[in-house]
Amino acid sequence: MTAQSTALVINLDKLGKNDIDRVGGKNASLGEMISHLSDLGVSVPGGFATTAEAFNRFLTETGLLDKINSELKALDVDDVNALTATGKKIRQWIIDQELPKDLEQEVRQAFEEMSGGEDIAVAVRSSATAEDLPDASFAGQQETYLNIRGIDNVLIAIKEVFSSLYNDRAISYRVHKGFEHAGVALSAGIQRMVRSETGAAGVMFTLDTESGFDQVVFITSSYGLGEMVVQGAVNPDEFYLSKKLISDNKPAVIRRNLGSKHKKMVYGDEGSTAKSVKTVDVDKQDRMQFSLSTEELTELAKQAMTIEKHYGHAMDIEWAKDGDTGEIFIVQARPETVKSRQDSNIMERYVIDTSNAKILCEGRSIGQRIGAGKVRIVSNLNEMDKVQEGDVLVSDMTDPDWEPVMKRASAIITNRGGRTCHAAIIARELGVPAIVGCGNATELLSDGQDVTVSCAEGDTGFIYESQLDFEVQTNSIESMPDLAFKIMMNVGNPDRAFSFTQMPNQGVGLARLEFIINRMIGVHPKALLNMNSLPREVSQAISERIAGYASPVDFYVDKLVEGISTLAVAFMDQPVIVRMSDFKSNEYANLLGGKLYEPSEENPMLGFRGASRYVSENFRDCFELECKALKRVRDEMGLTNVEIMIPFVRTTDEARQVIELLEKNGLKRGENGLRIIMMCELPTNALLAEDFLEYFDGYSIGSNDLTQLTLGLDRDSGIISHLFDERDPAVKKLLSMAIAACRKQGKYIGICGQGPSDHPDLAYWLMEQGITSVSLNPDSVLDTWFFLAGDGEK
Repeated sequence: MTAQSTALVINLDKLGKNDIDRVGGKNASLGEMISHLSDLGVSVPGGFATTAEAFNRFLTETGLLDKINSELKALDVDDVNALTATGKKIRQWIIDQELPKDLEQEVRQAFEEMSGGEDIAVAVRSSATAEDLPDASFAGQQETYLNIRGIDNVLIAIKEVFSSLYNDRAISYRVHKGFEHAGVALSAGIQRMVRSETGAAGVMFTLDTESGFDQVVFITSSYGLGEMVVQGAVNPDEFYLSKKLISDNKPAVIRRNLGSKHKKMVYGDEGSTAKSVKTVDVDKQDRMQFSLSTEELTELAKQAMTIEKHYGHAMDIEWAKDGDTGEIFIVQARPETVKSRQDSNIMERYVIDTSNAKILCEGRSIGQRIGAGKVRIVSNLNEMDKVQEGDVLVSDMTDPDWEPVMKRASAIITNRGGRTCHAAIIARELGVPAIVGCGNATELLSDGQDVTVSCAEGDTGFIYESQLDFEVQTNSIESMPDLAFKIMMNVGNPDRAFSFTQMPNQGVGLARLEFIINRMIGVHPKALLNMNSLPREVSQAISERIAGYASPVDFYVDKLVEGISTLAVAFMDQPVIVRMSDFKSNEYANLLGGKLYEPSEENPMLGFRGASRYVSENFRDCFELECKALKRVRDEMGLTNVEIMIPFVRTTDEARQVIELLEKNGLKRGENGLRIIMMCELPTNALLAEDFLEYFDGYSIGSNDLTQLTLGLDRDSGIISHLFDERDPAVKKLLSMAIAACRKQGKYIGICGQGPSDHPDLAYWLMEQGITSVSLNPDSVLDTWFFLAGDGEK
């Protein structure tokens, strides 16, 4: 088989990344990986590809090229009906046409050599010569046919692939991106199938697709053939792994989200393009388990990192696991073309006040934007005309065929789909916020209803009733001036950790463990420790929530580890101060099973909270679970940038007991570089600072509680809220005492309370007092930074 430019068919192992003009991006990439990465642990199934020469000869020798170009020249691609009719006509012309005899003969010969006479299943995939360029993503624009058997069916599938160059979405995309139709040719890749119908498959990226954070590998996975994940027809499992932890041979999985995985695609009864695959239900037991093990995730991430290193670019990779052998294969790899090309020096943040807004439904957020408009529920392509500029497109699921109308929408909402499906990729490229996997959005929302679609609040996207006001803030990192002290951030939501790293910061001054417990766990730790004695309805509700984890206690500890390690990886080179849980009894009672274990207190703000809980006999076992999670993060994962903070310490005796309890649980102050900070939030903490500091490595001032307890104010009371001011002279006197005591002993002194976020002039006063750091809410970092740099003048 010749490898000259006139060849009609070439084996994949004879191809490389410089052959895009001959066999398109996908097939060139497959050949490159087979040739250069096989010895480095990247497994790619073998096969062969038809060439651009074969495609061009097919069109010219049959006279199709002139007919097609004439049709496309007269087409207005923004006329959806005309686009649909023209595309259908052109595709049928191609399918009805015989392949040139020499091309058919070369395909037959290559297939015989590949199969060795066996009845093998192959995938027939499209690969366009202009696809996957650094400035354009052609993901999902042409077709893939799986489980094709027999040479006659392969030849039919090749024509189907050729015709898919003229799918509606592909025609529209080329016009809007400025590509000449005649300048793009198609190659058909014929690749041995991976038996993922009995295993799993999915997509992975070598960065976080939402924030562009490039220190993680993001993996999605579901049972069966991978097209279900690619199309967005199923809500897959999602995983994040830290690249650095993989390189250091440490446990690297930092996030797990269990997908519903209701359906899977398996081999059909025939090997033809019409009946090669079918969709079946997934057993409930399998749905309630993760589709990949830790070992498999690590292997996948290693292959992804090897591919990224070779190409020198963030990558979008499709993979498949053979369920019979357990082997993992890479079946496609292309450059990631959205997040990796954005200007990392420009920060764009969408801000919205949803305190009084009604949530209509929620799902997985795509893009960190917000859109608002009238709902248009669309069930199929024939209803596309319903969607006008600025409407919110709502559907069971979209696919790349819908691209011509997706760009009209202000936002997109679907019942099904995951964050790596083709529709999600296109939504990101179009800059349109999308919420996928909502479950029943088409039932909960009404046609013509005004809604706001927010993807600016983390992994979960929310659809709110009515069109709410929101603003877009844009800043350049390069314009940030230097300051005399550190500005850190208060980060409660690990979902947003990766995006917050794009802001100028020097670490996390406050990571509230109760936020992780509330968002990621939602169950009272006592209930998880006592599952066998719970009321039946509570036990059932908890059982559903802990699906995929080895035991109730493992669920609690593992989820804490995931939340903490996500923050630690996001801010890898900076300190992350994790405050042990500081729920009040009324807040703990709101967790699932919480009412069974919490006392009823008249004033929970002054009751059973902070250090008093940790040392008490009836909560100590819960505190020990928090210690277990922190020890795993620091000692097993090696994330020693995590520091510990103890809240609400009333007496020096409590301080001593907590330090001893931490040491008993493997968290000894000073060991493995561990710093233990104390919250300074009671007047006694400032008055007896030198005594408390015997047990701690510094203070972090909690200005909310310190103000409350100094002025005798219940900060939850609206009646006297006008008196609450962290700048009161008595509060400032206590602040000065705490700062002076820490500076005298050369210990850390920061503030993580709300005061500096609300009052930049207080932050400036603290800077003058010699405070080490101010930890601010992310939404106030930029304003406060510029205020402080301007000598405290507005």
